[in-house]
Amino acid sequence: MTRFLTSAVDEVPEVTAPDGATVRPLCVLPGAASFAQFALAPEQVSRAVSHASVEEIWYVVSGSGEMWRRQDGHEEVTALVPGVCLTVPLGTAFQFRGGQEGLRVVAATVPPWPDDPGEARPAQGTW
Repeated sequence: MTRFLTSAVDEVPEVTAPDGATVRPLCVLPGAASFAQFALAPEQVSRAVSHASVEEIWYVVSGSGEMWRRQDGHEEVTALVPGVCLTVPLGTAFQFRGGQEGLRVVAATVPPWPDDPGEARPAQGTW
């Protein structure tokens, strides 16, 4: 049993998320949640996806951009600037893009991100 986990964003490897964003997985509470940093380059647009089993809470730490979300016939585009926090409920189709200076967010995933290639399902996006 691991009692404590500590990670530093600059010391964990970068991976590419199914939506094309750069991800640095940070910490996991097994069975409860995981936490990661996501980044997009300036003007980069992610692929639209929906999640099969996880929900997320995002918090913008730097840069700017936009997030498009659609669920049950409702859709909206939210401006992403430092200090904005938003949710991605289970089954929500979403897509995001970086502004002129790129975008950096941190996010909690509940339950933890699974090791399943089918978790991020392609969706029809707005960009």
